[in-house]
Amino acid sequence: MGPRADRPKRRRFTAEYKAQILAEYEAAERGVRGSVLRREGLYSSHIIEWRRAAQAGAAAGLAPATRDRRERERDREVERLRARAEKAEAELAKHKAALDLMGKAHALLETLSESADLAGPVNPVNPVDERRSKR
Repeated sequence: MGPRADRPKRRRFTAEYKAQILAEYEAAERGVRGSVLRREGLYSSHIIEWRRAAQAGAAAGLAPATRDRRERERDREVERLRARAEKAEAELAKHKAALDLMGKAHALLETLSESADLAGPVNPVNPVDERRSKR
């Protein structure tokens, strides 16, 4: 027999059971409430927790958590991948904007270059346009 064989198992309570015991506990007189807990093998902390859950969200709050470790790990992985995808999409949008800007700058420089070719040569000593100085 292993060392964990004699350890008690964790109890799980259904939402209906929690609601029933909570209603019985609330309806009982103050001196009798302890006997309800002893009969069911519960602690006052159970009642406090179940009452808060019932006030917060009715029967859904009374239901036990049924998610196991694999589901939680999968959810964490999905969230991590979702954040990574959002970051990659933002970076892609930034790169697209930069490429668009580079394309516009290239087109502008090309237009300026063509207009300069049509205007004639520029004096390399004095880069001011000679057409302006002939006035």
